[in-house]
Amino acid sequence: MENKEDGKDDSFRDSIATIKDGKRAWIYAQKPKGKLYNKRTYLSLAYLIIFFALPFVKVAGEPFFLIDIPDRKFILFSAIFWPQDTFIFVLGMLTFIVFIILFTVVFGRLFCGWACPQTIFMEMVFRKIEYWIEGDASHQKALNKQPWNTEKVIKKTSKISAFFLVSFIIANTFLAYIISMDSVLALYTEGLAKNSGTFIALLIFTSIFFFVYLWFREQVCLVVCPYGRLQGVLLDRNSIIVAYDYIRGESRAKFKKNEVRTSGDCIDCAQCVKVCPTGIDIRNGTQLECINCTACIDVCNHMMDSVGLPQGLIRFDSENGIANKQKLKLTGRIKAYSVVLLLLIGVLVTLLVSRDDVATTILRTPGLLFQEQPNNQISNLYNIKMVNKTHSKLPITLKLESESGEIKMVGNEIINVEKESVASSEFFIYVNRAEITKRKTKFKVGLYSEGKKIATVETSFLGPITVKR
Repeated sequence: MENKEDGKDDSFRDSIATIKDGKRAWIYAQKPKGKLYNKRTYLSLAYLIIFFALPFVKVAGEPFFLIDIPDRKFILFSAIFWPQDTFIFVLGMLTFIVFIILFTVVFGRLFCGWACPQTIFMEMVFRKIEYWIEGDASHQKALNKQPWNTEKVIKKTSKISAFFLVSFIIANTFLAYIISMDSVLALYTEGLAKNSGTFIALLIFTSIFFFVYLWFREQVCLVVCPYGRLQGVLLDRNSIIVAYDYIRGESRAKFKKNEVRTSGDCIDCAQCVKVCPTGIDIRNGTQLECINCTACIDVCNHMMDSVGLPQGLIRFDSENGIANKQKLKLTGRIKAYSVVLLLLIGVLVTLLVSRDDVATTILRTPGLLFQEQPNNQISNLYNIKMVNKTHSKLPITLKLESESGEIKMVGNEIINVEKESVASSEFFIYVNRAEITKRKTKFKVGLYSEGKKIATVETSFLGPITVKR
């Protein structure tokens, strides 16, 4: 299909580079190198160290980071969150979505190429293993075409074994984020019989990772992940993307030594295509397959240096930056997203800072009205339920935050709430009849632990229907 406005052939947009004639077109990505690739390597190394080390970090005997979905327990940076804190998670997810939108509006898919776990593991772990065992793209292609012999069997077996081993290690670490590292290690110390569920989960995760990185690969970004399609809605002409400077580069022509060059700076070497992990030609413009890995920038800069032309033919820039030589400017959309994001972050931080260590619910005992007591007093019976969100045991005492009444516990005066657990008890609130002036009176109950107030809960006191002043 040809674009009638500019005469460009846009037929490449009718398909993706990894599928030809309805079949999978295997991508043999050339090994990248350059300044940006080195920076990505250092960033990925830091990421991998954090990823594999974090499950071993504990605070007060508890994981520093845990997403325990089966037990509905979440520990984020040593702070414990329970189902009662769901609204905080919802707000956190909303904040994250707005951040992704804003980030994409300004910087395109930079996250995909530089911080996405799928890209980091594929390009910085598994692809490096593949280069080490099978060689660069040309050697891999030749190896796949040659008949099965000793060399091919050894290399393919070595690659599959290495991929499975790394997938197994990743699966162990990933599972540790869900059930804790202690539970994962129990599989090896206590045996399979006592930890069959852990073993099954480990096999499932290992198989998924092994399948993805051995065969499915870039299809995760192109077929499964919806983020690439979102950029078509989120990007505009001011978004920073990996872009080919067609003003400077066209028309393309092969480089000839000692020639007086009258064509564009693109020497049509196709190195940017060969190095691309998703197999696209960046010179065609922005495409959903592009993950902004910057491999094409490095190789293009190398080729420009080789022929004595300026670097930056492929670079980080916006469409307006290339077409009109405009610098990035803050558009109304960017400003609006930024304001919303700041407001959400402000609310989220406020909720986190003001979050109580103990979630408490106080309800009058169902089916009971008030009770007539001696000395002209009235009482109500209450049930109290407390969720301890901390890493330590809390001795709780209750105190009525009013001089007009008192609390009498049913049982022990001190309620001991074990760490990360739930406790309940019953108590009466006694009030002089003369103090009750309406059907329902609001009272505040203070929760104290070792003399320090940790929470205040409001409840209602039910009095007589007819009250005489």
